[in-house]
Amino acid sequence: MTIDSNRLLLEFEKLRREINHNVLSPALPELSLTTLQPIITLVAEARRDYLKTFVELAEQARGQKPSAEQIAQLKARREAFDELMSAANALETAIQRDYLKVRTSRRD
Repeated sequence: MTIDSNRLLLEFEKLRREINHNVLSPALPELSLTTLQPIITLVAEARRDYLKTFVELAEQARGQKPSAEQIAQLKARREAFDELMSAANALETAIQRDYLKVRTSRRD
């Protein structure tokens, strides 16, 4: 990679950070452990529901194929979990890249 390419990429990253911070930061509250706890709980509950549905399906199957209704319910739980997980990952990325205001103090 050339020096010019490296400079461009550094400037690109700086611009991306600045624009994302200016767009995201005013729209979201300052984040802290207190504000993140309900988010983490929501994802954990969705994971629980998905896995619980799967285990119950296996217990009820007794060697038979799951019904279309059972598969639809499992799929709905997975889609909910995947969507919430994707959102949590996007939030984590935004925090890592300094797009959002954060408070590190445990005092909220």
